[in-house]
Formats: sequence, structure tokens, C-alpha cells
Amino acid sequence: MIDHIVIVKFNESTTEEQLLEVVKRFKALKNHLSGVVDLQAGINFSDVTKSKGYQVVLTVRFEDKAALEAYGPHPEHQAVAAYIREVGRLDSIVVDIEI
Repeated sequence: MIDHIVIVKFNESTTEEQLLEVVKRFKALKNHLSGVVDLQAGINFSDVTKSKGYQVVLTVRFEDKAALEAYGPHPEHQAVAAYIREVGRLDSIVVDIEI
């Protein structure tokens, strides 16, 4: 199995409503992707200094590397990525581990 972890930082003009919409769209991906064992998304509530301002977290557990590889170009994932850029994405960190 593969754990795919993404944390995203947005600019100061990104609203709480937009952050919640990002989380909603992340969670909806589970209905469109094959090979997903589990998907979690939420707003980071850690101290902003400790988390360096990263606000949204996504974790996806895939059955295998093939499912992860299919995820990136999937049209639903691309639509979420476009929305994230639209509402002010500044940076993101992606980590993939095999478990």
C-alpha cells in the first residue's frame, strides 16, 4: 500500500469558506478514484508557527503504486488542483511512502 500525504499553504486572502471548499473537494475525490483504501482531508489546527502556515492536509491510502500513478492525471484530481490554484495556493508539500 501507498500513503500519499499533501499539505497546502494558501495566501492570506484565501477565506475560511474557500479552505472548507478545498477540504470538501478533496473528500469527494474518493468517489471518483479507483484503488483508494482510505482518504482523509481537513483543516490543520496546529499552531501556525509550528506548521509554517500550511492550512489543509490530505492523506490518501492507495492499494498500490499504479493507483497513485492514475490519481495525478485523473480529471477530478486535476479539477481540484485547478481550484486550489484559483483560491490562492502558495505552496504544497507532497510525500509518498510505501507501507
